[in-house]
Amino acid sequence: MEPVAADLLMALASGTAGAAGQNLWERLRALVQRSPDRQPDAVQDDGEPEVGALVGALDDDASDEQRAARLAEGLALRARQDPAFAEALAQWRREAEQLSGASAGGGTQHQEISGGTQHNVVFTRDVHGSINLG
Repeated sequence: MEPVAADLLMALASGTAGAAGQNLWERLRALVQRSPDRQPDAVQDDGEPEVGALVGALDDDASDEQRAARLAEGLALRARQDPAFAEALAQWRREAEQLSGASAGGGTQHQEISGGTQHNVVFTRDVHGSINLG
């Protein structure tokens, strides 16, 4: 399973995705804390914080890319260890990506036009449906 994009996690944690995004963020929090044998502030055997603690850390500073990346890695690790969690996370991810319009691989892109005169230039990403320019 590919990691959840860190920029998607930051957008949901910061509240920039609106009420639906806040709902998704709360659902992620509930998902990572639902297993009775896991404590949200626990530390794993390798010394890394448990996923629930990483969610809380991103809550504290939603603009911290390193925290978001650690959370994405933690979610992927737990998904590899727990098939039921992986299935629930995959469903959550599909819904979150639909809400935000983010792709599975992240949201960064670079487009540049240089030299000469251009007419009718359109930049787009993740188009679902037709585009009519004329």
